[in-house]
Amino acid sequence: MSQHSTQTSVLLIYTGGTIGMIQNPETGALENFNFDQLLQHVPEIKQFNLDIFSYTFNPPIDSSDMNPTFWAELTGIIYSNYERYDGFVILHGTDTMAFTASALSFMLEGLMKPVILTGSQLPIGALRTDGKENLLTAIEIAAAKNPDGTPIVPEVCVFFHEKLMRGNRTTKISAENFDAFESNNYPLLAHSGIEIQYHRHFIRPYEPDAELIPHYRMDSDIMIFSLFPGIQPGIVKQLLQSPDLKGIIFRTFGSGNAPRFPWLTEALTEATKAGKIIINITQCSTGSVKMHLYETGRQLLEVGIISGNDSTVEAALTKLMYLLGKSLDPETIRSEMKRSIAGEISV
Repeated sequence: MSQHSTQTSVLLIYTGGTIGMIQNPETGALENFNFDQLLQHVPEIKQFNLDIFSYTFNPPIDSSDMNPTFWAELTGIIYSNYERYDGFVILHGTDTMAFTASALSFMLEGLMKPVILTGSQLPIGALRTDGKENLLTAIEIAAAKNPDGTPIVPEVCVFFHEKLMRGNRTTKISAENFDAFESNNYPLLAHSGIEIQYHRHFIRPYEPDAELIPHYRMDSDIMIFSLFPGIQPGIVKQLLQSPDLKGIIFRTFGSGNAPRFPWLTEALTEATKAGKIIINITQCSTGSVKMHLYETGRQLLEVGIISGNDSTVEAALTKLMYLLGKSLDPETIRSEMKRSIAGEISV
């Protein structure tokens, strides 16, 4: 990565994924292409009055292989180049994009520059690709500034199919449609049409004195566990008693309800007393956990389970990994899970 001029600059970070693939004419299989070929496929980039540089994961990875090690690598790339560039665009496979966006929102504490994740449902070389529009608009947003020179969107976001969403509020909702992501519990930060319309009162405010503090350690000794009718006690007890388990994202019914089985209450009580952190997240795509509404929810409050509020599963999971990675005591983690750290829940 070389130095750039005084004009606005953007660093493109290609991790892998469909957006950076071309079809092998002999086998028909999708393969990663050298990112230096980007201008060949998207010549419109030359029309930007920007300094644009690129960094490519070697080798590029499928987003299904994404893990905390790669999140730490992304954090390091952004931190080490933070003063060189005005914004960052991460090209990422769609399957785990919401997880990565959520993780980075916590790992990049004090971030005050745009980090925009985008990708595509079709390869960028395909005739009907959605990749070009997603990439070009993501670059424009990453470079966008207010009249005073401050960035318009100083946070981690996902841009996909004309929608700019807060990264830790985003979930993938479709494997087939171009409109593949949604922010169910938080309004859009911007919408791109003929012009990009920013909804500034929903965007995190710029803080001139903020200092970027990178966090690299994420503790993965946690599980996502969903309730279902007919769930068996033996399996649940074995899971909750696992000595390596430190936390659970507990996906409950409706507004945070669980069946009133004595064995379930007993197992959850023993787990929380043992220091395990259990976060209650609704299985519904929209809405919030409100454990005080029904007896089936209040019983969970009484045994020490923490409300995940209106968090996405992706945000709750990565937030818990982040807090566990800081080696905090269980009570502090429970307290921090109730607090909005990066705009991930409505308080």
